[in-house]
Amino acid sequence: MSISTIVILAILIGAAFYVISVYNNLVKKRNTFKNAFAQIEVQLKRRHDLIPNLVETAKGYMKHEQETLEKVISARNAAANLLQDLAQHLTPDDVRKFSQAEQSLTGALGQLNVVMENYPDLKASQNMMQLSEELTSTENKVARARQFYNDAVTDYNNFRQSFPPNVLANMFGHTQDIGLLEFADSAQIQQVPKVSF
Repeated sequence: MSISTIVILAILIGAAFYVISVYNNLVKKRNTFKNAFAQIEVQLKRRHDLIPNLVETAKGYMKHEQETLEKVISARNAAANLLQDLAQHLTPDDVRKFSQAEQSLTGALGQLNVVMENYPDLKASQNMMQLSEELTSTENKVARARQFYNDAVTDYNNFRQSFPPNVLANMFGHTQDIGLLEFADSAQIQQVPKVSF
């Protein structure tokens, strides 16, 4: 065997290991962001399960606020249905639609909180306080899980877009970026808070 044959074989073996490495990294990174989304899904299902209890508790006190309660339930149902669909396929368009549904739900819950301010007995209700605390705790868990998901998606997208993995990624079926999951509070978080004395 000549030296040139050995060099060519070494290059081919090195290239094969590189291709295998890129493929394995794409699979690992895709599985990481899918797992991260599964963690969000768990917390959002908990959130979606808490909302009907919150509304039922509020109904007894808020007899004249039926429209607000219906908006909350409608937004909750839309978000829950999209969450179920999104678990099957995480396309950028589906992630965007889901983000919008969650923003609508957050807005409806905000409207409910504003209306609840007019009902001191409701705010003082032990059941309402417990549900509100559980919902707040769940919202915090969702925010942490969303951050982990967005970090995993960014890592995947960066690797998929970089050269030379981008050439191989397309060959392996990793043809599109995955969208970040942004909710209504994303814009608020990015704004610098104003402080005045």
